[in-house]
Amino acid sequence: MLKWPIKRKDDRQFREGLVELLPRLRRFALSLTGNMDEADELVQAACERALSRQHQWRTGTRLDSWMFKIMHRMLIDDRKSMRRRKLHILFEEERFTGILRDGMKKLEARLELKKVAGAMRQLSDNDRVILSLVCVDGMSYRDAAETLQIPPGTVMSRLARARRKLHGLLAVPAAGNVSGGAE
Repeated sequence: MLKWPIKRKDDRQFREGLVELLPRLRRFALSLTGNMDEADELVQAACERALSRQHQWRTGTRLDSWMFKIMHRMLIDDRKSMRRRKLHILFEEERFTGILRDGMKKLEARLELKKVAGAMRQLSDNDRVILSLVCVDGMSYRDAAETLQIPPGTVMSRLARARRKLHGLLAVPAAGNVSGGAE
């Protein structure tokens, strides 16, 4: 049986804040892992860790940044322990079927989603994390810098490089333009 820390006046605020963050944490985890099951496991493990270490969180600080740090560190630890394991990005397409009604649009969206997922899988963990925080979760550069504990300028340069890499992976040469030069 788990022994919870002694109730403090911010205990309720902490737990309510954690519940409110769940959708964002899940999106972030999915963008990092590429797999809904792994994402859910990461969110659950991060929440368990946060609850067991609630005493380390300081009232008045950003709970979202603290949780993103926990998840990022857990992912790094997992990757270090399983370096040889390949990640498979398998999005649950059933979750997207209700969004698109037109069959052709649905097919195009699935193909594009698979293409982006494949390109994201080819990026380094650092590139995937920075893209996930800023582009998927919508975090500001300053907040991403705080979350990753790096200077804002480093966030901007990493993000620019990650975007270029992703664009390069997604770029398809125009027909008749095999050389890749300007048309």
